[in-house]
Amino acid sequence: MLRPMLACCKLYVSEGRNAAALRAVEQAARRHHPAVVLVNKFVDDAYNRVGYTLVSRLTLDVVSPAPAPAPASPLRRAVFGVVGAALESIDLGAHAGAHPRLGAVDHVCFHPLAGASLRDVATLAAGVAADIGHELQVPTFLYGAAHREGRTLAAIRRQLGYFTSPRDAQWRGPLPLRKTTLPVAPDAGPDTPSPSKGVLVLGATAWVDNYNVPVRTADVDAVRRIARSVSERGGGLRSVQAMGLAHGDGGAEVACNLLDPGSVGAGEVQDMVERLAREDGFDVGEGYFTDFSQEKIVELYLEKSVQAESCS
Repeated sequence: MLRPMLACCKLYVSEGRNAAALRAVEQAARRHHPAVVLVNKFVDDAYNRVGYTLVSRLTLDVVSPAPAPAPASPLRRAVFGVVGAALESIDLGAHAGAHPRLGAVDHVCFHPLAGASLRDVATLAAGVAADIGHELQVPTFLYGAAHREGRTLAAIRRQLGYFTSPRDAQWRGPLPLRKTTLPVAPDAGPDTPSPSKGVLVLGATAWVDNYNVPVRTADVDAVRRIARSVSERGGGLRSVQAMGLAHGDGGAEVACNLLDPGSVGAGEVQDMVERLAREDGFDVGEGYFTDFSQEKIVELYLEKSVQAESCS
């Protein structure tokens, strides 16, 4: 007897201003409705970046890591379609924004929800990565539970030069690689990235909250120092990753990944950013999440699924 479960996929594209490109991406996502529900879209114009949240019901018999032109799992099929549409409509070589990125589709992550296990979504993630690498010919790197050694997202980004900040705080054009081949071999796809597509990082992890705190200053270097102090890597809050980025007209923010939000949450991050910014004489705005909570995402999925069933 098959065990029902829910899985969530967060997918980030390096485009937030081209309406036609985003329309193509969203049409690809909605093509699989109601089996897969697009529950959130977060647009950030300053970053020139959009985050999408897809949710689907899965069963254990439909996830396989082997490459498949027509993946069986609805979520696997939908994510593959969204990535393909984004790669066709977004040119990394023409991209400019205040957020670092490695590809036209920069980051894809699967999270277990409501009955799914991390192992379930790790298998799904590995299958999607194989599809993308084999069919779309994009270098694809695995992390988290999808990677055989549990490599972290930050580690692979660091190897690929993701955190190398440009002088004017704007990332522009294709990847600034010194060699034609990548510094580390991808888990799927070719060793050489396309200038228009870049590379893709894809993983499976427990739930992560994204929480950003505005800092009212144009001094991005100072905000980077604050972010470094907040992050676990810099000796700050456990399970918190943070970057200081330019954001908006003359402003900046501390953008955070909360890897264990049940232990260290937005309140602790907000308090620490306020304290450190106050020491430098900066005002701080109220932070914000870029997505809903796990509970709200499940609620929205169920609502939209019931609505779709009642209309069919």
